Amino acid sequence: MALTLFPRQQHGILLSPDPELAALFRSLWDLSEVEWLVIERGRRAMEIIFNEPPDILVVDNRLTDIRSTEVATIVKSENVYRQLPVILCLDSDDFEQPWNWNEIEADDFLVRPFLPTQARERVHLTLCRASRAMDANPLTKLPGNTSIISRIQDLIDRQDDFALAYCDLDYFKSFNDKYGFSRGDEVLMMTARVIVNTIRGFTGVRSFVGHVGGDDYVFIVPADIAEEACKRVVEAFDGIVPHFYDEVDRERESIVSTDRQGEVRTFPLMALSIAVVFNTGGRLKHYGEASAIAMGLKKKAKENVKSCYVLDRRSP
Repeated sequence: MALTLFPRQQHGILLSPDPELAALFRSLWDLSEVEWLVIERGRRAMEIIFNEPPDILVVDNRLTDIRSTEVATIVKSENVYRQLPVILCLDSDDFEQPWNWNEIEADDFLVRPFLPTQARERVHLTLCRASRAMDANPLTKLPGNTSIISRIQDLIDRQDDFALAYCDLDYFKSFNDKYGFSRGDEVLMMTARVIVNTIRGFTGVRSFVGHVGGDDYVFIVPADIAEEACKRVVEAFDGIVPHFYDEVDRERESIVSTDRQGEVRTFPLMALSIAVVFNTGGRLKHYGEASAIAMGLKKKAKENVKSCYVLDRRSP
């Protein structure tokens, strides 16, 4: 009887110009266990990795356009993908000089000639290790609640100035009830990508994006760009979300579904409410303060049936 290690199909990306390596990896797993996307050039793969993050990334040092270590560094430098496990495929000659594993952002390596069973088990081990260590949302791969709390408290303890934005999907349950969990998951994935890609657009700033769970997300940015970030996120979300509805619902800008009390009623299209809490001048002492402030702001934001954001303008 085959051993089932993962509750769902795993998605891997293999960056390698070596057809034998590609054939080996595809032969080691049934498609229902691990699906491999093989890309022969490393630089071409970057946008795919960032837009559709895999469960594991395997990088061959035989890439001709970029070193495997550089690929790992680029991927891990993006905070939201830092927990993505990376395995390097190396040749014996690559070890003629010692490697500084403190600087190389890799989780494991394989050495040619590859032993098939060993390669399979090393991949399994890396995936399991990442799963245990990772507090990531299983759907979006974004850091989860533990990582979010840790990041907020760390910034507070260092008395850094920052803006913390809590994002909440409105009318998501009614959409989920009518269209089903699969389409609901697609909306959650879309929302995560919108937030991540929008925040990535602010180059040269320290930022963080997390998925609290369900339809709740957070992002952290410098205080001076918080409002512009909210504007961009709302604009991007509102431009995309209508396309998740059937044409008839999209045209009338509403759906008929059942509310939490079991009554049939009409709901608007999904909207995004954002509550922004500022920590300036050491105002906050504990992450719980930010959460409490945000709760009140989100109630105010939800009074608007359209996507909107509310900024906490109170002085420290």
